[in-house]
Amino acid sequence: MGSEESISRKHSCQHNQMKYKLKILMLIVLSNLLTIYIFTGPYSYMHYPISRFSQLSTSPVFDSTTLLLKLNSTRDELIASRSQIADLQKELRSAHSLVEELVVQLSRLNGAIDQASNPTKFTYNDLLDDVSDEAKLAIGPHKLPLGYTPRMGSDEVYSSVGGGCLKHKEDLRKYMSYQVGGECPVDDVFVQTLMLKGCEPLPRRRCHPKSPANYVEPTPLPESLWSIPPDSSLIWDPYTCKNYTCLVERRKAPGSYDCKDCFHLEGREKIRWLFDNGGLDYGIDQVLAMKPPGTIRIGLDIGGGSGTFAARMKEKNVTIVTTSMNFDGPFNSFIASRGLIPMHVSVSQRFPFFENTLDIVHSMHVLSNWIPDAMLEFTLYDIYRVLRPGGLFWLDRFFCFGSQLNATYVPMFDRVGFRRLRWNTGMKLDRGIDKNEWYFSAVLEKPMT
Repeated sequence: MGSEESISRKHSCQHNQMKYKLKILMLIVLSNLLTIYIFTGPYSYMHYPISRFSQLSTSPVFDSTTLLLKLNSTRDELIASRSQIADLQKELRSAHSLVEELVVQLSRLNGAIDQASNPTKFTYNDLLDDVSDEAKLAIGPHKLPLGYTPRMGSDEVYSSVGGGCLKHKEDLRKYMSYQVGGECPVDDVFVQTLMLKGCEPLPRRRCHPKSPANYVEPTPLPESLWSIPPDSSLIWDPYTCKNYTCLVERRKAPGSYDCKDCFHLEGREKIRWLFDNGGLDYGIDQVLAMKPPGTIRIGLDIGGGSGTFAARMKEKNVTIVTTSMNFDGPFNSFIASRGLIPMHVSVSQRFPFFENTLDIVHSMHVLSNWIPDAMLEFTLYDIYRVLRPGGLFWLDRFFCFGSQLNATYVPMFDRVGFRRLRWNTGMKLDRGIDKNEWYFSAVLEKPMT
């Protein structure tokens, strides 16, 4: 029995040794196969040192020239890619800056929208941050003593002031600098300049204008319509001339002045609008005859100089308000001295009359091609607004170039909607026919319906 167990252990040991040898053999075979694959496969060149490429250049397995070309091509592509990446980074930085700026603008827009939708975030007082205390007090707003009133829809009242005033806050501060209750500065020229900048109407002031020395009572009507007032009737400080004699004689002086002979009442002013020549010059009687007697009663003269048109209409029992500016001359004071109504406003201001109220509106020379087209059209519509149905618009010697007459102004007047009662054109020849300068005069009617 002992011998059988010994034989059995011997066979078992031999069997184990055989299995071990087979494993070793399999490992060797696999190792050799792997080695052959590595050295003969598609990546075999990776295991050879660079020095071997020259020795194997004729080998069909790989081509070193092709490899180098591929490597160089790859390198070039990498360089190009890096350049593109750098460019993209620049574009991204630029886009980032643009996005940041867009975010800022959107924030501002959202803020403006919020302010518009919620007025409590932005008040009228915010516009007055940089103006003087006196200007703030004049412009308001002011709380109503009795509180909210449905008629006004508010518990506050605002003083009328031109938005242009807030564009010129330093000038506004200067205008509102004075001793409260004292004498106002003699600043007529500065005030008029501020008005022409769009600060119209101006805020009120709590001071007294300087009074003329030795003032006397005015000449009574009707003599005052055609008489020169005494020099003591006004303050001469703002003007080049210091008396009316100088103004009357200025018509003979060289240089250009606004309405140069307007103060010479015994000259051309004396015969204006008395005669109708059938052309550009219309007579008052002929124009008034276009309407039933007595139906032309009140009206407006735009830029009426020294008020002669109003004086002539006064003789016909028609009351005319004359707008005029004081361009180096006391035009408004002179109009008032004649017993007429002056209004110191520029042509750019909305006329301070309710719609459908005036019987006649007149303008000579002031409405012309010096006014921008859009502004002129707004003015014409405002004239249409204040005229009553059937009211007359007397346009006296409108100046323009021949190229503008039919291309610009005729269509503009037609758009406004006036009906032509009379229309005359004539060439202005004093500077030569080659200038192609024209006048046209017209009487236009606001339709009844």
